[in-house]
Amino acid sequence: MTNSLIEIRDLSVSFPSEVGTVQAVRNISLDIRAGEVLGIVGESGSGKTVTSLAAIGLLPESATVSGSVMFNGVNLLELNDDQMSKYRGNQISMIFQDPLSALNPVHTIGRQIAEALLIHKEISTEAAHKRAIELLEIVGIPRPAERAQSYPHEFSGGMRQRVMIALAIANEPKVLLADEPTTALDVTVQAQILDVLKTARDMTGAAIVLVTHDLGVVAGIADRVAIMYAGKVVEVGPVEEVYAKPAMPYTIGLLRSIPRLDIASGSRLASISGAPVSPVNLPIGCAFAPRCPAASDVCTSATPELVALSPTRMTACTRQSEIFGLQDAGKLFQEGPAHVSVSSTSDAVALEVRGLQKTFPLLKGSLMRRRVGSVYAVDGVDLVLRQGHSLALVGESGCGKTTTLLEILNMVAPEAGTITVLGRNVEKLSKSERLEMRKDLQIVFQDPFASLDPRLPIGDAIAEPLENFGMSQQEQNKRIVELLELVGLNREQASKYPNEFSGGQRQRIAIARALALNPKIIALDEPVSALDVSVRAGVLNLLAELQEKLNLSYLFVSHDLAVVQHVADDIAVMYLGSIVESGSVREVFANPQHPYTQALLSAVPIPDPKVERSRKRILLQGELPSPANPPSGCRFHTRCHVRATLSPELAARCASERPLLSVSKHGAVACHAPLN
Repeated sequence: MTNSLIEIRDLSVSFPSEVGTVQAVRNISLDIRAGEVLGIVGESGSGKTVTSLAAIGLLPESATVSGSVMFNGVNLLELNDDQMSKYRGNQISMIFQDPLSALNPVHTIGRQIAEALLIHKEISTEAAHKRAIELLEIVGIPRPAERAQSYPHEFSGGMRQRVMIALAIANEPKVLLADEPTTALDVTVQAQILDVLKTARDMTGAAIVLVTHDLGVVAGIADRVAIMYAGKVVEVGPVEEVYAKPAMPYTIGLLRSIPRLDIASGSRLASISGAPVSPVNLPIGCAFAPRCPAASDVCTSATPELVALSPTRMTACTRQSEIFGLQDAGKLFQEGPAHVSVSSTSDAVALEVRGLQKTFPLLKGSLMRRRVGSVYAVDGVDLVLRQGHSLALVGESGCGKTTTLLEILNMVAPEAGTITVLGRNVEKLSKSERLEMRKDLQIVFQDPFASLDPRLPIGDAIAEPLENFGMSQQEQNKRIVELLELVGLNREQASKYPNEFSGGQRQRIAIARALALNPKIIALDEPVSALDVSVRAGVLNLLAELQEKLNLSYLFVSHDLAVVQHVADDIAVMYLGSIVESGSVREVFANPQHPYTQALLSAVPIPDPKVERSRKRILLQGELPSPANPPSGCRFHTRCHVRATLSPELAARCASERPLLSVSKHGAVACHAPLN
């Protein structure tokens, strides 16, 4: 096309490995057009990042690359590193997923941005540093002249990503490659970064290639979307058309498996069965066929290529004409049982926390270390988890969620406050009583691979808690089989090691281990955040099934409010160590009382272009204050979007008087001027 900045044709990338050749990208063709945002979406290992790295010449020497990447009549794949350096950072820039590893830790931020300008432009050092400060201001860094003298480790994750964007747009490139730029960020910071990306596009007129697994992000910012699976593009077209009427079963499965804020609590999620195929041993025919509910014999005979559905749409599916014509193609994928909000009238409480506090000393000095302050990690937290229910603890990173969880799991006398588990105050437990109670309180961690011993078969890993509590070998073997079947695995897999399983399967193993001793309460610390969206739905459905079958109580820690919508009955919103709002999920989501809760909900992307682009977004200003020096009064007042609309007297009260958590008609809220 005449307006294409970059034309990728028949691009293939492979890597040697001990088990064979890894076919990371297989014969793909894409156009990157001037001024557009192209979203490239797919599961981990689908070839998204490798495609973008190939375009900018950053693949390792071991990679075998074929095809062409044409830019202004030049095939970038034919250039050596010196020749490519004239384009890289100048005409084509990249925003990396991990800004900390992409920035030089021994140089100031201002120097690194100025260096990018000095390499590609005829400009004085003084002018480069002045321009670096201007760029920091453009991307929203407060006090840019002062912060230009700071080092990368002195910035938060969101601030470092802003610096990466400033670096990328320094030379006003024509193409910006953004590789998962919001993946490791809180939802509020994610909204800020996406807003900065839009500003960068408007300022430079650059095309943006957004590599991501988040279909909600793509719905809000992209013009076109390319769906990748097993190294191939399987569907491409305008975002509105692809989301409204997907033609490839894989696209349908991805869209159906996403938790959504705009769908009623307790609604069902569809999941894609199985795991992505290995890029070393690809099946004959369509790579998605082993997981596809619409697969037939014809799908396994030949690899489908992209064919046109319309002047703007293409898909690679042998049965695309049948699927594209279905009234409700989403029914191809089986929906799992939804989380059902428990209607029990019982007042039984599984876990109660009152006035919980936890501080960490702030020390100074090398030889004679002395305490110069305190970090207020948890400051007066109240929680109630009802038996058989789920309580979600949500908030930004650094707000104290995990510290609260660890204080509960320690089951020892807290610094201040009380922790009552199953009616017993943990402070009064003897050592033997505490050990016995640990059977009733188990945890599932965020990273299933790190929580399993790589040297142990999974059967042995599941058996460890059983052995610790004196169960016989015969009983252990029987229980292992029961647990594997309970989480959707089979007994033959007990002898396999963790590295032989997919991420979703490993999390199922971790859940089986947590269930080994028949606990009454399970703490779930971001249990699906490390999983692809396609397997996330399966794990969430499993948790719902287990809760209803075993009458479990869940303490669910998460920053993903869309996930919380589908798994939790009650919610507690944390900000800087304190609970600012609590109540039932249904009430809090429908009528948020605290401005912070309102901002969190507005920042969650919805995977529907029409809905997402018509929503009112609340962008919080600034970063989360330091818990070592929290603001006076309401701790949220320095970022509150409502405070500016209040009377001078009430605004002054927000800055001077700390609000207490008080009961409202929709739950409890700590705010001097609650909404609604």
